[in-house]
Amino acid sequence: MTINPGQRVYTVPGMQGRVMTNDAAIASGMAFLNAELEKRDPRLLEPLQSVTWPRDIVARTGGGWVEFTSQYFTDYATTGGVNNSGIIGGETNDIPIMQANINKEVWKVFTFSNILKVPFVDQQKLQGIGRSLDDILDKGIRLNYNKSIDNIVYVGVPSIGVTGLTNDPNVTTSAAPNGASGSSQWVNKTPDEILADVNSIIEATWQASEYDLTGMANHILVPPVQYSYLVGRTVSSAGNISILQFLLENNLGRNQGIELAIMPSRWCTGAGTGGKDRMIAYVNSEDRVNFDLTVPLSRVMTQPQVTEMAYLTAYAAQIGQVKILYYQSIQYMDGI
Repeated sequence: MTINPGQRVYTVPGMQGRVMTNDAAIASGMAFLNAELEKRDPRLLEPLQSVTWPRDIVARTGGGWVEFTSQYFTDYATTGGVNNSGIIGGETNDIPIMQANINKEVWKVFTFSNILKVPFVDQQKLQGIGRSLDDILDKGIRLNYNKSIDNIVYVGVPSIGVTGLTNDPNVTTSAAPNGASGSSQWVNKTPDEILADVNSIIEATWQASEYDLTGMANHILVPPVQYSYLVGRTVSSAGNISILQFLLENNLGRNQGIELAIMPSRWCTGAGTGGKDRMIAYVNSEDRVNFDLTVPLSRVMTQPQVTEMAYLTAYAAQIGQVKILYYQSIQYMDGI
């Protein structure tokens, strides 16, 4: 092989005396290898993340830019009669009078905002390789938005005393009873003892709701470790079904025609009193527990920043706090 003047010669190890040439105009000696011999994956891998609020709560959308959301409640009572049942005789003149007590509750709404900054030079460079910096940063803002919703839904905003699904002090909390092993933790309990815990918390919501089936819990959150144990262990040595399947098929709600969902939630880990793991049972329904997204995430304004050679875009949204409309239909159990 003839080597022309002005060319550089690079010997590749393992080529057994053969040589490869590259034009001298290429700045880096390895540019040929990088450009021709590598296999590039065009995908852009994003951070690992978990957002579960769409699964665990109903979001009510719309309403515009507001400071608070509100809900009206009513109670009924009778006065004027000693017989509350309203049963009267033929000449009774003491008849109960129905009255209604109407009151209003209000909940805070928070404004979310992020700035997307796209430097002009960086944008032009990325366009040369088929990528858009605007799209990349847009995905980051939307991820941050969903993470903010997750935080508000599950733990609220503790700095201003706003709580979420996992830490509301108005929710009735019980301690998981000890099993035959002397421990309250599920890893040390039998499947029957775990089923008793699940039925106990479901029954508590049913009883507190005056045995109204619409108030019986149909959604249970447990820490991921306990959930993995339920999935990974079988009811018996026969290995026919997992403990989780056993719970789903034999719980109190299933007996009453309610389809129970048991889901893992990292927010339950250490959420209980004294840092214990917490089980949360509630009715996952708009009429029992919900929150408001009064303004969806939107681009509200864009302007060029000449001194920084960049475009700045403001994103904004409004997120309401969790509204537990009926505290009878939610219960905590700690120590599982």
